[in-house]
Amino acid sequence: MPDTSRRSYADLFRTPEFSPLLLSSAAGLAAQTVSGLALGTLVFRGTNSPLLSAVSMFGPALAQVVGATFFLSAADRLPPRATLAGLSLAFAVTTAVLALPGLPVWGMLALVLVKGLIASVGGGVRWGLLTEILSKEGYLTGRSLFNMMNGVLQIAGYGAGGVLVTVLSPRLCLLLAAGLYAIATGVALRLTRRPARTAGRPSVRATWRANSRLWSARPRRHLYLALWVPNGLVVGCESLYVSYDPRAAGTLFACAALGMLAGDLTVGRLLPARLRPRLGVPLLVLLAAPYLVLFLRPPLPLTAVLVAVASVGFGATLVQQERLIAATPDELSGHALGLHSAGMLTMQGVAATLAGTVAQFTSPATAMTVMALASLTVTLTLTVASRRDAPDGGLLPARAAVRSL
Repeated sequence: MPDTSRRSYADLFRTPEFSPLLLSSAAGLAAQTVSGLALGTLVFRGTNSPLLSAVSMFGPALAQVVGATFFLSAADRLPPRATLAGLSLAFAVTTAVLALPGLPVWGMLALVLVKGLIASVGGGVRWGLLTEILSKEGYLTGRSLFNMMNGVLQIAGYGAGGVLVTVLSPRLCLLLAAGLYAIATGVALRLTRRPARTAGRPSVRATWRANSRLWSARPRRHLYLALWVPNGLVVGCESLYVSYDPRAAGTLFACAALGMLAGDLTVGRLLPARLRPRLGVPLLVLLAAPYLVLFLRPPLPLTAVLVAVASVGFGATLVQQERLIAATPDELSGHALGLHSAGMLTMQGVAATLAGTVAQFTSPATAMTVMALASLTVTLTLTVASRRDAPDGGLLPARAAVRSL
């Protein structure tokens, strides 16, 4: 078998099925980016509420916890081609409904939660399929390219979305996003038909059994918490861009995406494999630290630079994902990655709600600083807790841990 861990990005595109999976995901992410900014702007214009604006953009993530609790076994028990196409079609329909004139804010928020519930198994299906297409050894390179694609599309999507929301209208942007979801449906149908990874029907019992098995190992628990909480709290900072500076929100989102792109490229392709594990914790610190100064309301150019530098820290996710995959049985790969995705998105929704609440009583700038401080506190606590009785040093590998004392 070839050494898939040394694949170049060009090699990935010569791998059957990789291109349609990437392109389908790209169309879906472009739709999500444009629709999120349009809906957040629409709700903020109608309510002048930072909380409701943040929830409208990141609220779908709140429903992920329901899917992770009851439906996640479907990630390994449904055929991936039909499931991914069906999810994209459902997103197209619900996004088109959001564009209807006269739809009340409560109706928009209800639909947002429905979208999140539909999406609750999507991450597990997609990333489980990626491990089949590339194998576990090639997953990091493939996921790195997916993340870079996400960064490029978010830069373009938020930049273009900010212009389109101003020039056209938020509702027209929602219809455009519905069309992009329809394109994602068509591209997903180009995937090869393949059976589910695990026999049996999806069920609540199967979901609970797999969740318990994954959660039972202490190293995996620490990895999941490190994947969910610190970066989720920083996404709470991002959820306040619209209320922080409505006219520059698209610029701030694009700068955040640019930083994330740089972090993923560095971790996924430029860093030697022996160095990656040592940078997980430092990257989490970088992710939050620049937001600590935003309560001073620096000028927009400096704020944009701080946001971009902070987002380089999202590269920590690749480090932790690589360790999670290595510690997970093959038959649970989709479920494990789905649990990571669902938990991460749920935490993002919770953090967006929390950040919006703090901003409601203080200011968006103050709330960003509070969320960043909470992220740093969680990172420190998890680092210390994971090192107790851990032969490999926990989240901070043993040799790096000794040097940090």
